[in-house]
Amino acid sequence: MPLLESQPKEQRRFGTFGGVFTPTLLTILGVIMYLREGWVIGNAGLLGGFLIILLAYVITICTGLSMSSITSNLRIGAGGAYAIISQSLGLEIGGSLGIPRYLSQALAITLYIFGFREAWLWVFPDHPGFLVDLIVFLALWGIAYKSADLAIRVQYLVMAVIGASLISIAVAAFSGSMQHDISEVGLWGSFPGAPESGFAGTSFWVVFAVFFPAATGIMAGANMSGELKDPRRSIAIGTMAAIGVSLLIYLLLGYWVARSATPDELVENYYVMVDKAYWGPAVIAGVFGATFSSALASMVGAARIMQAMGEHRVVPYSTWIGFRTRHGEPRNAMLITGGLVFLTMLMRDLNAIAPLITIFFLVTYAMLNVVVIIEQSLGLISFRPLLQVPLIVPVIGLAGSVFAMFIINPVVSLLSVAVVAAFYLFLVNRRIDAPFEDVRSGLFMAFSEWAAVKAAALPTKQERAWKPNLLIPVEDPALMRGAFSLVENIAGAKGAIKLFGIRHVSAPSDLDGQLDRLALAYRERGVFAASTILDNASFTNGLISGMQVLRGGFFRPNIVFLGMPRDEEQEISYGHILRSAANLGMGALIYAPHEKASLGQRRHINVWIRDRSPDWTLSWNIGNLDLSVLTAYTLMRSWNASMRILTVIGSEHDRPGATRFMERLVDLARIPDTEVVVALGAFSAYVTTAPPADLSLFGLGDQPDFDFIRTMVQHTRSSCLFVRDSGRENVFA
Repeated sequence: MPLLESQPKEQRRFGTFGGVFTPTLLTILGVIMYLREGWVIGNAGLLGGFLIILLAYVITICTGLSMSSITSNLRIGAGGAYAIISQSLGLEIGGSLGIPRYLSQALAITLYIFGFREAWLWVFPDHPGFLVDLIVFLALWGIAYKSADLAIRVQYLVMAVIGASLISIAVAAFSGSMQHDISEVGLWGSFPGAPESGFAGTSFWVVFAVFFPAATGIMAGANMSGELKDPRRSIAIGTMAAIGVSLLIYLLLGYWVARSATPDELVENYYVMVDKAYWGPAVIAGVFGATFSSALASMVGAARIMQAMGEHRVVPYSTWIGFRTRHGEPRNAMLITGGLVFLTMLMRDLNAIAPLITIFFLVTYAMLNVVVIIEQSLGLISFRPLLQVPLIVPVIGLAGSVFAMFIINPVVSLLSVAVVAAFYLFLVNRRIDAPFEDVRSGLFMAFSEWAAVKAAALPTKQERAWKPNLLIPVEDPALMRGAFSLVENIAGAKGAIKLFGIRHVSAPSDLDGQLDRLALAYRERGVFAASTILDNASFTNGLISGMQVLRGGFFRPNIVFLGMPRDEEQEISYGHILRSAANLGMGALIYAPHEKASLGQRRHINVWIRDRSPDWTLSWNIGNLDLSVLTAYTLMRSWNASMRILTVIGSEHDRPGATRFMERLVDLARIPDTEVVVALGAFSAYVTTAPPADLSLFGLGDQPDFDFIRTMVQHTRSSCLFVRDSGRENVFA
């Protein structure tokens, strides 16, 4: 086991041919090419088989172009597709795809080992199957554990073996193996099915689902991204070259096998290429090489995905998993990968989860295309890839990937999406700090700009969209302590708080830092808050200037929240502030705390309504009452409190009208469990004997009467809010 030591710098040592083209080509030219392409042609016919191959490659080509485009715009780290998605959409989304992708890559190694064993037992039927599996596994793991350099050199040897098998087929073609006319296999097949099902028949899309995994090897080179000398260039050139060469080989082999065997031979004999080649053992060696190289590329790539997730603290024991040797080898991640592959080998049969492996590849394909669609659609100046692709390319890649998922297995596709979603929720709760920036800020900014443009075109008065956005002038943040929770509860989870610092001679020297910490405290409690500061201004002029400037913003404040004035001069200035707020379409709240009671137990809220006698007609416009009721309702929900609406009338004759007004107000405002109180007598006398509350709300005129405000605090024996509407709120909306 490697000793922990200081993390080395990334080892950039592979070029385009060895690092990308070779592993990608060898993974695509896998066992399906040798053992299933003839069956595909036999079922679908030559034209149908070509259509299946081309459909699969359309998805692969579009995704390869998307991946190449995005990598040419990033300084990509280790992890291949995981790194691409993480650096674009964030570690949470990258990790939610990276974890299942790692697991599917590890399971794919086991499937390749089983494929090697089946071919081996076809040649040597007396050999014990598990021993074959074990020897192949140890060889694969030993090569990958030793170094990626050794793996690449082995893959050069495998490429030579596969090349020899293709030469054997080419010699057969030129030596007269193509003795059958195309009309025998037909342009469109009859889809008889497979030997295992007794040739019970099949369909075009089932045959497509069997072939498609052959086209899912394009990530093999990208998985080496952390060890490429020039990943921007190498991934694009190497991947697309491998796709182009493999497509040509698949089409030529399809034509050759259609001319070299009868339809019955194609569907009945999976080893028809061995029989029809000039020298069959070369093709058998090619099958061995294809399965071995695919497993080796997956072993090397899987460990690097795991190491990259460890380096970014996406997985537990991240420090240990993210370790690399001096030469950049992810030895600890390789230990985990080897253990996982060995355990899955004990299952002996992975056919039940084989579709899940392909579908996780397709989910990754889909997200790579989504990344390019998002990046291009945002139009950010930071997205300037060296390889530009039309938007239709990732759109086709995305649509094709999703289509292929549900063609292959809709149930497993839904399960895979659920798995990805579960990992995403897990990682969101972990609150991972990414060591790089991603595109999410630009994405959210683009959405907000789009929303701002749309909202600006709407009528100014959007009463149903109203929510409390508080503007709070702050000279000394220490004075906010008593109102902190009240402000939080008024804003609620959907509202917002703008802390507006006014700095002059008497202001604290660290006003910036104190306001930032105060805003952070609100955000940590789930309420969006931000702060800004105006220097060298009086309280009144500074606040009015701030209201005027902030009115032009999209998330403009709609309520100014004021504390009690500090002196008589400020008392007079409040009238000017309230009139300016009204002119700017802003409501106003003045908080007058009770010195001893504060907010009490937060169980009861009283909303006082002035006597409207003799006219208690209820209309859409109920005067200076909307903001009072909306504020009280917000606090009632936050505190789980009860609300009481009270009024005092001077004549018993007015009681029916007042009662009806209040009851209809409660009903139309949709405020359940609200008590209505209509009292008879003098307001000044009743307010001292009214049902007690932890907070009392009163209306507020143009020029606040602070003697009245202080009297109400004393008489109600509670903290009070004095409220003035902006005219843009409506409790009935």
